[in-house]
Amino acid sequence: MLSVEQESLSSVPTPGALFRLSATAAAVAVGLVLASAVLELGATHWGLAAIALPLLAANAIVARWAYPGLLRRALAAVALFSFAIALGGAVAWSGDATWAGVFHVGAAGSALAASLLVVVATFRGAPVPLASARDYLALTKPRIMTLLLLTGAAGMFVGAQGVPPLGLFVATMLGLALACGGASALNHVLDRDIDVLMGSRTRQRPVASGRVTAEQALEFGILLSALSFALLASAVNVLTAVLALVGNLFYVVVYTRWLKRSTPQNIVIGGAAGAVPPLVGYAAATGNLALPALWLFLIVFLWTPPHFWALALMIKKAYAAAGVPMLPVVRGDRETARQILFYSFAMVTFTIAVGYWLGPLYTVAAAALGAAFIVLAVLLRRDLSRARAQVLFHYSLAYLALLFVAAALDPVIL
Repeated sequence: MLSVEQESLSSVPTPGALFRLSATAAAVAVGLVLASAVLELGATHWGLAAIALPLLAANAIVARWAYPGLLRRALAAVALFSFAIALGGAVAWSGDATWAGVFHVGAAGSALAASLLVVVATFRGAPVPLASARDYLALTKPRIMTLLLLTGAAGMFVGAQGVPPLGLFVATMLGLALACGGASALNHVLDRDIDVLMGSRTRQRPVASGRVTAEQALEFGILLSALSFALLASAVNVLTAVLALVGNLFYVVVYTRWLKRSTPQNIVIGGAAGAVPPLVGYAAATGNLALPALWLFLIVFLWTPPHFWALALMIKKAYAAAGVPMLPVVRGDRETARQILFYSFAMVTFTIAVGYWLGPLYTVAAAALGAAFIVLAVLLRRDLSRARAQVLFHYSLAYLALLFVAAALDPVIL
């Protein structure tokens, strides 16, 4: 007779290749943490722990939503490893806690055993074949990611007051890219039902079309998010890793899961997620947050409503078909255009006002680019055609990119 856990395992989908990879990587990382503890490698030991913990947590999250038969094993690995970290902190704090040191290594060994049990379970049966590389790339929404990485890079330049060290820059941009890609993949999972209803623009997305299963996309998104935290925490600093994770969670849980489907003000509040990359870049360069980082955050926050509402005007029928309460669907085109103009004035006024902190080159760019933005918003207010909305939408992308390039170049040139 099968045990309860065996019955559970036999009733769930076979774990995919990415989950197998994630489980194996977590077990290897825990093994290295244990070895470094025995060898008393100090900073290397804690760096490895910063890699292992997010991988273990990622496995537990994937198990919770896709492979419940593995959940207890995955949670045991997370709990035992977290306990080992707590005991390690007690050792470091006391300076001489022999008993804690013994239990510290013992808990780490138990976490290794639990993580190996997860690995064994993931290799039962043949995994679902991987989707195409093109589909996995599409899950990361590379065009959106490009703009997010640009604002993150600008945050680094502003924080460093010049060109940041190359190694630090590469590690930060890679970590931020992983976070953005992971969040986008999870967005595909949560939005697969409305993507099917919104027409050809979204119906052919990898998950909505069925080319990538929801479980595969979940594995991919969680793995990218875990790797982002591990890389940023170990190679940059913990604050940067936490900020990237907060932005990821806000976009996936707060905006996609809740706000997008519940209020026409969804993008106003949800815009905070897209405004996090400059904070990530600034924190990577400085190890802290200061007023210039807040100004960059608020610029993107104020830019998001007019940018996104211009897009919403273009595809209003698609949102209406899916039952998504975007502003044009709920309040109409005229009110949307009025709100776009209001936020455009607020954004341009703010971008010029913070020129004192971001420099003269930036200020000139903010004034010139902002004037054009206001003109386009006024023209849209007068002419609610799709063509006018399209012009403003495309200009808004160039506007933000050029404004942040100016902010990045200001400390370099002047």
